[in-house]
Amino acid sequence: MNIFILRHGETELNNRGIIQGSDIDSEINKKGIIQSNKFYEKYKKYPFEKIYISNLKRTYQSILKFIQLGIPYEKLEGLNEISWGKNQGKRDDIIEYKKLVDSWSKGNLNDCFINGESPLDVQNRQKHVIKKIIEDNFENILVCTHGRALRIMLSWLLNNNISNMNNYPHSNLGLYVLKFENKTFRMSKKNDISHLS
Repeated sequence: MNIFILRHGETELNNRGIIQGSDIDSEINKKGIIQSNKFYEKYKKYPFEKIYISNLKRTYQSILKFIQLGIPYEKLEGLNEISWGKNQGKRDDIIEYKKLVDSWSKGNLNDCFINGESPLDVQNRQKHVIKKIIEDNFENILVCTHGRALRIMLSWLLNNNISNMNNYPHSNLGLYVLKFENKTFRMSKKNDISHLS
């Protein structure tokens, strides 16, 4: 199984350095549309059989042209971005944000902002997504998700240690490609943005 995993295209909040989690349903901006069009032009002939996206419209908008080709798609809440709770909508350079991310890297994976989610919360809902993807058993799939959710997913699928999530950088419309065989995931592309040049 070949799993293409994308982060959504740029939103205006990304551009402004604003924290947007699962409770902010923002749209991709003009740059995000250009990014999604460039990805489509490179991969429109790839034989994707199924698309999985989050419930947030920025993922739908990022792969819309593939959906318009008639490729079946499914929205899964498990692919939503982490909830940043009380700090959603604030600038991403606030001290509390850095402290929380540092805490995660030290293994404190239950830590979260007030009314937010922890990395373990996100991992638990992602487990249902991965189980479904494996059981659906398509050979070539496209997944569109979010930055922190992507880092959490990759770190546990590839290393079984989500405290290492910052080892997986992400870019808007950056691509990771995983191969799943013999019950093991391995990575063949890491945050590839060559299609955006």
